[in-house]
This record gives sequence, structure tokens and C-alpha cells, in this order.
Amino acid sequence: MQIHSPIQRRVTRQIHVGQVKIGGNAPISVQSMTNTDTHDVAATTAQVLALEKAGADIVRISIPTLEAAEAFGKIKSAVQVPLIADIHFDYRIALRVAELGVDCLRINPGNIGKEERVRAVVDCAKDKNIPIRIGVNAGSLEKELLKKYQEPSAEALVESALRHIDILDKLNFPNFKISLKASEIFMTVAAYRQLATQIEQPLHLGITEAGGLRAGTVKSAIGLSMLLLDGIGDTIRVSLAADPVQEVKVGFDILKSLHIRQKGINLIACPSCSRQNFDVIQVVNEIEDRLEDILQPLDIAIIGCIVNGPGEAREVHVGLTGGDPNHLIYVNGKPTHKVSTEQLVDQIEQLVRNQITGNFD
Repeated sequence: MQIHSPIQRRVTRQIHVGQVKIGGNAPISVQSMTNTDTHDVAATTAQVLALEKAGADIVRISIPTLEAAEAFGKIKSAVQVPLIADIHFDYRIALRVAELGVDCLRINPGNIGKEERVRAVVDCAKDKNIPIRIGVNAGSLEKELLKKYQEPSAEALVESALRHIDILDKLNFPNFKISLKASEIFMTVAAYRQLATQIEQPLHLGITEAGGLRAGTVKSAIGLSMLLLDGIGDTIRVSLAADPVQEVKVGFDILKSLHIRQKGINLIACPSCSRQNFDVIQVVNEIEDRLEDILQPLDIAIIGCIVNGPGEAREVHVGLTGGDPNHLIYVNGKPTHKVSTEQLVDQIEQLVRNQITGNFD
């Protein structure tokens, strides 16, 4: 079932993070961040590769020291996905990772010291065509802004952002994107809505420090969807205290649910009840595990009984309606054959992979 999103996206200036386009008419990209020790090249490389396999468009790595910058160079040479270096305060780190091929610098111009240091970073970014991400967080607002506004607020976030933007404007550097993040949903949404009317650059969306896998997913889905429905947002990061791979999965699930971007399996499943003719939850979990490597968009329906089963199964690529004693399989909207409970997961997996390869025999 093809449903096109009615969302009218805000038109923004397009930038490039490696080969990934952000803004303009480019698809909304999904990114994540490593949580390994960057000095541990093997562990960080492995995590970047896992994120790449999960479909991440961009990966960010924290670079707290010059030693970490050297490690970054080794990581960069071992992966294909574009990498962003997350840097605070020390401009020398930015200059070094630029030499080592970084695809984007996450650095707030106002936090790296004297004007000549800011200019050195910006001149280097200009020379190598490296974009900058300004990242404003409620937890690290400037002291004078906290004094002015008494506490973190949407207005304080926007004023902080405009301060950093003004520095880049004076240096004639428009090649940037920006984020305004808080752990409080309404503050974050209000800040993005305010800034979206004032600049043409792309916006990186996120609810920062959203929490663990369950609560963080809920908060992120609510906050990001409020903005995405307004047409605001060019790249997203779901911030979870969980395996970063889960951030990528949740990010794509949010975009998928809003019909903004289809990537991977869209699995429709009933919550199960006493009418179910097989263990729906177990089957769904097994199918998700087996098919998590698939990045092509494909719709599957797993329904435990005949109440809603046929209707859902007719609208997807591969559908299953629970029956007694056997269950009915649908392929491309048409019933094809029945299968036993023991064969369910194997059959669904095979049919899905047949769809990917075009083998319908």
C-alpha cells in the first residue's frame, strides 16, 4: 500500500556531509553517535561498521583529545559512512581531524576561544569544503544567557544559536547546519520553530538525553514528529541510553511511520489476543531478528486471526493470517498457500527474501 506523505518540507540551503546531501530536496538522513572510547580504534571501528550495516547515513564520533584525533584518522580509513567529529573547546583538534579527512565538524564557534582560533578553523573548513554543525544544548548554555532567562528556555536556545551563527556570518561561512536540543520536548520544539523562520540553513533534529530505550523512543517520536509534521528537519538523531544501533532503527521507524522515508521492513502486527492461532509475539520477534539486515522498503503483515488478517494481508508484499489448524499466506495481496505453525517463520523469511531478489517461484 503506497501512501505518500502530505508534509510540505521547509526549503533549506543544501550542504554535503561526505556524499550525503542534507537540506534542499534531499531525503531526511538518519545519524547516530558512537559510545565507545575513541582511543580504542578497534572497538570504535566495529561500532561504526555496525551502525553502517544498520543503515545509518552519518555517524558522529566524540574527539576529546589530540590523541583521539589520531585514532579518528585510523577509524576513518576503515569505514565508508561519512563521519562527523564532535569537538569542544580545542581548535587544534578540529584542524587535525580536518587534515585526516573528517566529513563535518560539530563545533560551536563561540566556545573555541580567541577570534584567530575561530578564523583558523573556519578558513580550514572553507579550504577543504567541510561543513560545520552548530550544536546548542540546554544543558550547556552560556552563563550570561542562563542569568538573563533564569533557566533554560526556547528563547535562550535560539539566542545562543544566533550568537554562533553571527560568528560564521561575519566570516562569510554559510556551509553549516544547526541543532537546538533539550531533554524537554516542548522547549525543543518551540526553539526549532522559532529558528526555522530566521535562517535558511538545514536543521539537525533531536531530543537530547531522551532516556533509555523505551522512554527515549517515546519522547523522541513525539518531539521529532511534531517538527517533521511542520516540515522542519533535514537530518535526525534519536538520542538513547542504549545500543546506538537502536537509535538508527528508531529513527527510520519514525520517518517510516510519517511516510517521509521508507527503509527496511515495515512490519504490521496485531498485539495478539485469545483469538490468535499462533504465538504472534514470538513469531514477530523471530522475523524481526532474521530480517534486520534488509534495508530495502518492504511491507509485511503478521495477524493472528481472520478478523483483520485478510484485510491487512491484501495490502502488503507478504502477509500472514492465522487459521486453524494452518495459516494462510498472501503474496503481493493474493492468497497463495497455507502453512503450518512450525513452518511460519522460515516461510515468511523466504518469501520476503524472494521479494528482494525478484524470485517469486
